[in-house]
Amino acid sequence: MFVEENSNNNHMILGMLMPKWMWESLPHFYQTWMRNYISATIIYLGFGFFFYIYSYHLQRNIYFARESIPSNKAIFSQIIVSMKAIPAYSCYVTISEYVIENGWTKCFSRANDVSVLTYLLYLVIYLLIIEVAIYWVHRLLHDIKPLYKYLHSSHHVYNKKNIISPFAGLAFHPIDGILQAMPHLMALFIVPMHFSMHVKLMFIEGIWTILIHDPINVKNIWPMMGSTYHTIHHTTYKHNYGHYTILMDWMFGTLTHPKDDACQRCYILECNDLRLRTT
Repeated sequence: MFVEENSNNNHMILGMLMPKWMWESLPHFYQTWMRNYISATIIYLGFGFFFYIYSYHLQRNIYFARESIPSNKAIFSQIIVSMKAIPAYSCYVTISEYVIENGWTKCFSRANDVSVLTYLLYLVIYLLIIEVAIYWVHRLLHDIKPLYKYLHSSHHVYNKKNIISPFAGLAFHPIDGILQAMPHLMALFIVPMHFSMHVKLMFIEGIWTILIHDPINVKNIWPMMGSTYHTIHHTTYKHNYGHYTILMDWMFGTLTHPKDDACQRCYILECNDLRLRTT
C-alpha cells in the first residue's frame, strides 16, 4: 500500500515536471529521491523568495532599518550552502519513506484506518515527541563542542540581523540538518502515524525553518517559536533552542523573550560583543 501510494506521488509530480524518458525507467527508490529533491528545491526557493520579497521589498519600511537588510552576497551564499545540502536532505526523506514502505514503523496508510479522535491524538503525541527531541538535538549540537565546531557552527555564521534571511533556513551542514530532522523518523517507531501526514510534515519542517529565519520584529503568537525568538538564538547562541514552540525552552530554562525593536538592536550588539570577548 505504501509503495503504491509513493509510486502514484512519483508519477504525478515527476510527470508534471519532466518528460517520462528522464525518470520512468529508474528504480522506485531513485524516482522517490528525485521527487523529493525537486519538491524540496521548489519549496525552498519558492518560499525563500516569497518571504524575501515580502519582507525586504514590500514591508521593508515597516520592519527594517536600511542597515538590517541582508546583502545580496549574504543571501547568495545561503542559497549556495542550502542547494548543496538539499540532495542529502532529500536522501534522508527518501530513506525514511523506504523504511515505512518495508513495514518497519507504526505508520498506517489510510486516514480512515482510525477514528478522527485517535488520529488527532496520534498527531499530538507525534508533534510532542518532535518538539522534545529536536530541542535536545539542537541543544546538544551547541553543548557538545566537536558537534558544534564541525557541524552546527557553519549555520551560526549567520549571527546578525543584517545577514540572517529566509534563505538561511536550510543552510546547514548536511549532517547537521539530517540530525535535526531525525526525530521525525524516530517518532514513527513510537506512535502510529498516517503516512501521508508524515510526508507533509517533513516538508512543513522545511517551510517552518525558512519562516523563522526571517528576522521580522512582529508580535509572536504564544507559544510559537516565531522569528524574533529564533533571531535571539542566532545572536546569543544559548537561548531559544526550540522548534515549533518555546515550551521546551521555558521548561528547561533557556527561554529569552524578544524586547522591543530599539532594545533588541542594542541587545544583539551587546550579545555579539560579549561573544567576541569570550571566544
